[in-house]
Amino acid sequence: MAQKSFRQALNEALHFEMGRDPRVIMMGEDLTGGAGANGVKDAWGGPFGVTRGLLDAFGPERIRDTPISEAAFIGAAAGAALTGLRPIAEIMFVDFAGVCLDQIMNQAAKFRYMFGGRAKTPLVIRATYGAGSRSGSQHTQALYPIFTHIPGLKVVIPSTPYDAKGLLLQAIRDDDPVIFLEHKMLYDTVGDVPDGAYTIPFGEARVARDGKDVLIIAIGRMVQVAEEAARKLASEGISAAIIDPRTTSPLDEDTLLDFTETIGRVVIVDEANPRCSVATDISALLADKCFDALKAPIKLVTAPHAPVPYAPNLEDAYIPSADAVVKAATSIVKR
Repeated sequence: MAQKSFRQALNEALHFEMGRDPRVIMMGEDLTGGAGANGVKDAWGGPFGVTRGLLDAFGPERIRDTPISEAAFIGAAAGAALTGLRPIAEIMFVDFAGVCLDQIMNQAAKFRYMFGGRAKTPLVIRATYGAGSRSGSQHTQALYPIFTHIPGLKVVIPSTPYDAKGLLLQAIRDDDPVIFLEHKMLYDTVGDVPDGAYTIPFGEARVARDGKDVLIIAIGRMVQVAEEAARKLASEGISAAIIDPRTTSPLDEDTLLDFTETIGRVVIVDEANPRCSVATDISALLADKCFDALKAPIKLVTAPHAPVPYAPNLEDAYIPSADAVVKAATSIVKR
């Protein structure tokens, strides 16, 4: 199996699905990376290089650079989905979703419900998220709890190149609106990715590591942090299992509950701010359904309830670390 980057995996998924289905279109700011500047047709494929080559392959009718107005092009994409197209709209940074939250929350997410199930909205909204790139507090938030809270949206957070490709293909083929979130610090990570097409069903968590002493549930980039922590714990004789939910809506409750029942000690690692987060939601679920199986309190390792700092040393301290996960896990295993 070929080794490919997270970025390449996403690019392959976009190329494949646009070639397979002529109804798939893309729209967003700077998708072609400065097309038209100095005669360049496709400079570098968007700010993160994910959409490179799509303009040459599918032309300006299907790859559309838009004005800097998220409200306009997300609204247009939602309307296009209702008419039978399958749009992929890119919000450059998820932080900008506030500009178009009405179009997402009150329109796209509600169409199926408002029209009695007769309307389909096959819309994918891709966006980057997460800290670590020195981009400032307005470009680095982990806002997936907001979208997870909204009925009618499916929320996808891949952590590996393999999952990025399979989940994006599944998202494009889904008949409901999907928020597809890509951590900026994962684009250059590399892993095994098949050349052909494959899909990963929503609502099926991935068991990233087996273990018996403590369960670590980690979201997005935090899976890497959890894996580093698990290696450190292993050197201390502590066996850690790791589960990556992959999607927060739908959430694979069964896998989380089964592992919690078996292991009885849980650490949840979430880059989002702690209040009303996915970590607190999962913690409440496990406490409600598995209380008698718990051998220790559930521990949460999250970012602080504060904006992401710009100063590099403070930003690094803001992001949940492997050492913090080790400390939390050790405290409940040795309790």
